[in-house]
Amino acid sequence: MNELELKYGVNPNQKPAKIYVKGGALPIEVLNGRPGYINFMDAFNGWQLVKELKEATGLPAATSFKHVSPAGASVANPLNDVEKQMLFAPDYDLSPLATAYVRARGADRMSSFGDWVSLSDVCDEETALFLQKEVSDGVIAPGYTPKALEILKSKRKGAYNIVQIDPSYVPAALETREIYGITFEQGRNEYKIDKTLFENIVTENKNLPESAVRDLIVALITLKYTQSNSVCYTYQGQAIGIGAGQQSRIHCTRLAGNKADNYSLRKHPKVLSLPFRSDIGRPDRDNAIDLYISATDADDVLRDGAWQNVFTVRPDPLTEEEKAAWLSQITDIALGSDAFFPFSDNIDRACKSGVRYIAEPGGSKRDGDVIECCNRHGVTMAFTGMRLFHH
Repeated sequence: MNELELKYGVNPNQKPAKIYVKGGALPIEVLNGRPGYINFMDAFNGWQLVKELKEATGLPAATSFKHVSPAGASVANPLNDVEKQMLFAPDYDLSPLATAYVRARGADRMSSFGDWVSLSDVCDEETALFLQKEVSDGVIAPGYTPKALEILKSKRKGAYNIVQIDPSYVPAALETREIYGITFEQGRNEYKIDKTLFENIVTENKNLPESAVRDLIVALITLKYTQSNSVCYTYQGQAIGIGAGQQSRIHCTRLAGNKADNYSLRKHPKVLSLPFRSDIGRPDRDNAIDLYISATDADDVLRDGAWQNVFTVRPDPLTEEEKAAWLSQITDIALGSDAFFPFSDNIDRACKSGVRYIAEPGGSKRDGDVIECCNRHGVTMAFTGMRLFHH
């Protein structure tokens, strides 16, 4: 089969719609459901991301995509008890692939609502069991164990989208797209991202441990498939804050930094002990946690007895002083940027979220100012010489 008819394109009024290859057969098989146009855009971008993460690190990888950008991405890394609790996985036996998806989903759980999942390895039962409980549109993987396939086919009343991709598939070297009837053609972005990219350290601080190298690799490969402008904060092999599609880089840095702060604050004891009603599901818990963390005062989320819809008792507010004290302890965060930082304000903002390692292409007229700012903060920064715009 070299083409697959779709219900419609990006929007319901855009018909007809299909995906196809000009030579040979499609490298995918739809095992369940009826994926749509955007589903496949997410699936193919996400598959490239996790495939490259696995090749670069040797670890199983997963990503959670929404609207053709990752909401989260991660390689396998065991979870401690606090992380299991905050990521809604305290009672699961987690395989390495499952930990990768739990982390990827947990980077920004609100944005991951209704995600498309991409997995680097054959989906196992442990991953399927966790995914079964999440609101998700579909999944792509190189294969599924019989039990995992059975579990996933039970989602969405049997309509969950399940796609299997041929891991040996190699696309053509040239890619094309049409805009307003005009065809664009370019070579595929095949630039390999590995630890050699971080050899040009331009700051006074030259310390770059292996854990930071891993995190910078995760950041840059994530950015390679994120709509530009984009920056990515990473920690423990996991994206914890992604700023995508902003016209200004400082807005990317702020957006992603706020998400990274939110992720860190979810570990706060007050958040972990929120007294949820037993009948409140994960999506409503995610929304309540986000409101609780972002509130500037108690009345923002607790006024008029609204707390009774979610909590068994009125929770104590998380004060601005408590937030600041908690975030001041966060350190060793890595940050990648898909293009150079034009101003040092990006560094100042990143360091407020515990960033200590940065990778960016370099090449700005103000590189000197950016390097000087890194030196003031004690940050290690490498110039990669590689831009990673994605559109």
